[in-house]
Amino acid sequence: MIYDVVVIGGGQAGLAMGYYLRKTSLSFVILDNNKSVGDAWRKRYDSLVLFTPRSYSSLPGLDLKGDPSGFPTKNEIADYLQQYAQTFDLPMQLKCEVIKVRKENDEYHIVTNDSIIRSKKVIIATGPFHTPRIPSFAKDLPKDIVQLHSSEYKNQAQLNKGSVLVVGGGNSGAQIAVELSDSYETYLSISHKIRFLPLSIGGKSFFWWCEKIGLLKASGDSFIGKKVKGQPDPIFGYELKEKIKNKKVHLKARTKSGRKNVIEFEDLSTLRVQNVIWATGFKKDYSWIDIPILFDGNGNIKHTKGVTESDGLYFLGLPWQNRRGSALLLGVGEDAEYLVKHLNL
Repeated sequence: MIYDVVVIGGGQAGLAMGYYLRKTSLSFVILDNNKSVGDAWRKRYDSLVLFTPRSYSSLPGLDLKGDPSGFPTKNEIADYLQQYAQTFDLPMQLKCEVIKVRKENDEYHIVTNDSIIRSKKVIIATGPFHTPRIPSFAKDLPKDIVQLHSSEYKNQAQLNKGSVLVVGGGNSGAQIAVELSDSYETYLSISHKIRFLPLSIGGKSFFWWCEKIGLLKASGDSFIGKKVKGQPDPIFGYELKEKIKNKKVHLKARTKSGRKNVIEFEDLSTLRVQNVIWATGFKKDYSWIDIPILFDGNGNIKHTKGVTESDGLYFLGLPWQNRRGSALLLGVGEDAEYLVKHLNL
């Protein structure tokens, strides 16, 4: 069988794509390496809470249940995604690892762990989070120091007694530092000035205001998009700010190196810790896509709103793919709808 469309990735982007594909006569399947829909969220740290309220955390066609102004947990989102796939009877092929994608004549061959799937068109919806980014000097630290990337961290039961250094100033690093500061001497290493934003203003979600001023739908080429794009992500909420003020979380400069049991920072200060959480983000990994035309000299994907130069191959769920919210639950649906219209041309 040759599918009309194969979607690679069964997270929020892939499911939103499936919702719109269900409205067409195209044959399709969604491939995902997890055992269950939503597992990518279930595997994240136990205390994870989204900074977008429920009213801005839904995919097209199905609202997330609960208080619209409240903030969902990671397990809520995982269960919601599973419900979403069931509600729209999306054709999922789970425990399916994609090893290679190549093009032969006018069709794509998707090599998986147990078969080769053929398709006229392919949508890569694997998102921006691939390989954990950990500095090379991490291997020089002694083995008795617990080191975990934020994607591996679940809860404090994994850690040694003593102090902990969280490296990275995004919202994950902030949440983890706040959580650990109640039980550990906690340090947060960050390379830029922290910008805090409120979760709500005047009784309205911060994202409600962003929608009103057009930020959520701002393209990267717009005036407001150029102002925001490339800036470090702000920290939503003021829990970390209070912890820093009360000296429960101690700020450190950018982490520069580590040797033996000493970590050195950009300001030349040093620290001995028993635990390190690398909240340092991810590197892109598209080595499994054997189609050179997709990438520029720096390995970045060449696309226009997710449409590539390789006829029939598309991306979905990339940061700033079309607008500020493209990689978020609240924005991926519009990009999926755009691609479906393009598929039918």
